[in-house]
Amino acid sequence: MRHAVRSAVQLMLLIALALLVLVPLLWLVSTSLKGSTENIFSSPPALLPAQPSLEAYRRLFQDNPLSTYLINSTVVSVLAVGANLLFCSLAAYPLARMRFAGRGLVLGLVVATILIPFQVVMIPLYLLMVQLGLRNTLLALIIPQAATAFGLYLLRQSFLGVPKELEEAARIDGCSRLGEWWNVMIPAARADLITLAMFVFIGTWSDFLWPLVILDDPTLYTLPLGLQQLSSSFSLDWRIVAAGSVVSILPVLALFILLQRFILPNASGDAVKG
Repeated sequence: MRHAVRSAVQLMLLIALALLVLVPLLWLVSTSLKGSTENIFSSPPALLPAQPSLEAYRRLFQDNPLSTYLINSTVVSVLAVGANLLFCSLAAYPLARMRFAGRGLVLGLVVATILIPFQVVMIPLYLLMVQLGLRNTLLALIIPQAATAFGLYLLRQSFLGVPKELEEAARIDGCSRLGEWWNVMIPAARADLITLAMFVFIGTWSDFLWPLVILDDPTLYTLPLGLQQLSSSFSLDWRIVAAGSVVSILPVLALFILLQRFILPNASGDAVKG
């Protein structure tokens, strides 16, 4: 009986937490689907639209260069993810497997940078981008995300858990250090690589402050900047703003649904088998 009561309480708490998370999202979708004649500020609020309509989405793409914003965000996020996975895994391998003087100091200094807020390095980074001639370019958005201390530390810890016998077998087969990294470490750390990819993608996709600082050209705006233009226009329509917010959420949601089965493969041993 005690176990049944505990399970019921846990289930109720999980349902309450799910509702707490989902209600704002459902409200956002409902607002984007309400027709122009509906009062979105009615009291009591109506969660379901009385006359569902896709008019807000049509106007969103027809009256605004949302396709350009989506393409810019996709290019920046995908390239940032690829660069992060490459550079962080290359740097994490020697820190995890090779013995050299100052290895602990290098790791400590890199990890310590996690404690530095981005606002502290934003001005020096801006000056560096200006000196390199990268202001008002998408490269200025990609380079700061090309390698992160969090990614390096995460992959180092993942590489430490790989059995050394796999490396020794690869070395017997004639693999170089780079070959061991590619043929042994990368497949074994697949779950952590995908986790890092999701973190980097979400962080880059939703970044607002840095693109706002480094970009002036509207044709290079990412999706957060484009949505900010919607919410600051004189003819503000919250249905269009809600529709834009829904569109910005869908790629992240789709990515999570596609990759969630790879996040925890170690329980079945898939990471080592890969």
